[in-house]
Amino acid sequence: MANMTLNGIENAISSEYHASKSGIINKRRYNTHKVNFVRYADDFIVTADSEETANEIAELIKLFLKERDLELSEKKTLITHIDDGFDFLGWKFRKYKGKLLIKPSKKSIAEVTRKMGDTIKKAKAWKQENLIGALNPIIIGWSNYHRSVVSKEVFNNLDNRMWNMLWRWAKRRHPNKSRTWAANKYWHTEGRRNWVFSTGTIRLKSFSDTKIVRHISFKLDKNPYLDYEYFNLRKLRGRIRKLLPWD
Repeated sequence: MANMTLNGIENAISSEYHASKSGIINKRRYNTHKVNFVRYADDFIVTADSEETANEIAELIKLFLKERDLELSEKKTLITHIDDGFDFLGWKFRKYKGKLLIKPSKKSIAEVTRKMGDTIKKAKAWKQENLIGALNPIIIGWSNYHRSVVSKEVFNNLDNRMWNMLWRWAKRRHPNKSRTWAANKYWHTEGRRNWVFSTGTIRLKSFSDTKIVRHISFKLDKNPYLDYEYFNLRKLRGRIRKLLPWD
């Protein structure tokens, strides 16, 4: 419901702000304060040329929402400089020495770590293939979502976390067995890779198995009228990159 109520917020804020500043509503031609609005469902960001402008926009947003019996969440609202960065849709947007980098956010990393940990805790009596079957969708889904941003280091770190959690899982199952026995039972060598968590027929995916793809090619089976989320995310990522290159 909140998502539908927000329809029109971009035009309303841009028009009212520019009208109040200069009496001109043509934001594309006269947007000297670099006020831009990017929204996905009920999450959104607003760019501006200064903290003062950002605070004014925040007041306009509060007014817009109040007229619709909604409130702007103080807990989730942040006014920040791009050099300090901000989180949006599971990514961290931040400029490093003048270069904009987009990485998985700490919150998103913590959530996937918790999800993996919870799954492994539930699997105390599971067969190895059942545990692998439960973990692989988590790993594949999360890494595919973040593969188009700066994620290589994060993927490697998550693989290490996963290994440590699985090692503890294996030792708890066989407290009277040696480390070598546990390693040989649950980890194997595949090609040039050692320490592959597998049964011989099914193996655990790694986050680092997912290749980083800076520009995702269009999927020909996607329909712009049916696969709204897919196309919206493509546009959104491109729009944010264009809005944030100011000095």
